[in-house]
Amino acid sequence: MSIDPRPAQLAIPPPVLAELEAHGLPVARLLDRVEGRLHEQVGSSHAFVDRVAKYLMSAGGKRFRPLLVALTGHLGDPERDGLVDAAVIVELVHLATLYHDDVIDEASARRGTPSANSRWDNTVAILTGDYLFARASALSADLGVEVTRIMAETLARLCEGQIREVQGSAAGTVPDEVPTLEPNLEHYLEVVSGKTASLIETSCRYGALLSGVDEPGVEAAARYGWNVGMAFQLSDDILDIASDHEDSGKTPGTDLREGVRTLPVLFGLEEDDGELAALLDTPAPSDAEVERALAVLRSGRALARARESAADYVRAAVGELETFGDPPAVTAMTRLAEYALHRAG
Repeated sequence: MSIDPRPAQLAIPPPVLAELEAHGLPVARLLDRVEGRLHEQVGSSHAFVDRVAKYLMSAGGKRFRPLLVALTGHLGDPERDGLVDAAVIVELVHLATLYHDDVIDEASARRGTPSANSRWDNTVAILTGDYLFARASALSADLGVEVTRIMAETLARLCEGQIREVQGSAAGTVPDEVPTLEPNLEHYLEVVSGKTASLIETSCRYGALLSGVDEPGVEAAARYGWNVGMAFQLSDDILDIASDHEDSGKTPGTDLREGVRTLPVLFGLEEDDGELAALLDTPAPSDAEVERALAVLRSGRALARARESAADYVRAAVGELETFGDPPAVTAMTRLAEYALHRAG
């Protein structure tokens, strides 16, 4: 969510899907079914609700979370009932959070498209997010109490992560009556765990659970997902500092402008001689201050230390896969985790 403050856009390049298919993992077929089911579930007899609910869904997205449901489904029986609907559930929840996050962030665009709150208004965007949560809840009920319970707990973690982020905002946007939290390393990791890793963890838990994997295997798959979520978020935050716009499609320094203290920034402040803190110690740093802060961060050890942290999460994720031996799904899941490091340089 770089802790974005929107969730990381976990882009998976087309060659990854091709490699999965080459390993005998027909995830593209399941993802096609997910796409059709998504449109079916989001549809409404109310024309305006139908239009707004499908707005961000039609704007794109890599369906990363449904992909993880499909992949972990291959740890068991990938033909079992429920996997497609589980993949739809996690994507509906993800889409719902995007509508809400754009309101919280006062965002004007999403995926290169005007955000729903800017095209219509905050009320429409909030209610649309609620509508998608409701559709996900109805679908989860069809899969049983355990699936519903898991998603309810995940939603609680998502909300807790968002609230903690607001409490630790360095942008001066926290109301006086809200207790503040120091935006330190512990705070950062707790926010990332709630806002990004929790739903990725649940995606992997669903895939393993609904494909018939035993309980120890389900827990290992869930831990894999959590670590992958942490690694991908760290890589997104590294890209916000290290890349230029042409490389990433994201304006560098977005998190700095919004007062978000991501891991590279926290590491940079630890080795700072006072210049970086002075540059960032303002609710709205100027473009020149952001550019200088980026230069300071790029010249020190902060990015290398952040990459090392991301590598630790990748190693932990891959270590969880030892539970499953060496089927094709494990090879694919290993490559997917390693991609988090590749994208972060």
